[in-house]
Amino acid sequence: MLRKKTRIISVFQKYWTNKMKVSGFTFIRNALKYDYPIVEAILSILPICDEFIIAVGNSDDDTLALIQKIDPKKIKIIQTVWDDTLRANGEVLAIETNKAFKAISPDSDWAFYIQGDEIVHEKYLNSIQQTMQKYVFDHEVDGLLFDYKHFYGSYDFIGSSNSWYKKEIRIIRNNKQIYSFKDAQGFRKGANEKLKVVSANASIYHYGWVKDPRSMQYKQEDFSKLWHNDEWISKNIEKVEGFEYEKHISQLSSFDGDHPLVMKERIERLNWKFEYDISKNSRSFKDFLKDNLLLIGLNFNYKNYIFLRRK
Repeated sequence: MLRKKTRIISVFQKYWTNKMKVSGFTFIRNALKYDYPIVEAILSILPICDEFIIAVGNSDDDTLALIQKIDPKKIKIIQTVWDDTLRANGEVLAIETNKAFKAISPDSDWAFYIQGDEIVHEKYLNSIQQTMQKYVFDHEVDGLLFDYKHFYGSYDFIGSSNSWYKKEIRIIRNNKQIYSFKDAQGFRKGANEKLKVVSANASIYHYGWVKDPRSMQYKQEDFSKLWHNDEWISKNIEKVEGFEYEKHISQLSSFDGDHPLVMKERIERLNWKFEYDISKNSRSFKDFLKDNLLLIGLNFNYKNYIFLRRK
């Protein structure tokens, strides 16, 4: 009874003082080995987070020491052990995500999820914060939906085909009925319910396909084990020294914007060259069909959410 009264008092205090608490959360393993911009990812949203929870998995490098150097006052580290026997559908990624989410403070209103190769541009932080504040007491809203820019090969190109996912949920309400879904790409609630979301009016900059070709090849070989068995890997993953970006893409567009400030140093030390002639773009029949259906108002792109229209 006392606990219930304390919770009610806390809600009223937040309402009258207009205070809101935000927790960031993520997971990581072998960040150095696979050249993940995890430090930049965390720093990109840390200014609007009151705390940040990160599940650091058992690594073959100094990932733990790397995370410990960021901001000990805000960051809480959970050391975890990945279940390497799980080799289907990337399930272990959702499990690790949920470990971090469960460790978020009970009094947080929102939980901001950022993966190890995702960055939020500083130009969006104020509006994201304002959107969270706007809907903090609207409990029909389960989360905030972000647009995506997928960089590929270098920092000068982004994927433009329909094979890239266009939007995903990255801020969720601190409701423990919510959980990471499948391979940690999205979220569900209760008995596999899609979350109801509003637009964050912001983009996630995804740099997962911008790595030194050697690091990218290591990642391809190792991460495939989270989805497939050894036989599949031997047949489908080429044994090459460096990932051959040109062989795995059909449609890119030039990026003429500016990158987040936290990425400045990483971009400056770029040590490989990727060139692509966008005039040679080719569209698959699937992309052609989807684009033309969109023109007449039919959208068959997969949606991992239910979009709420709000004024």
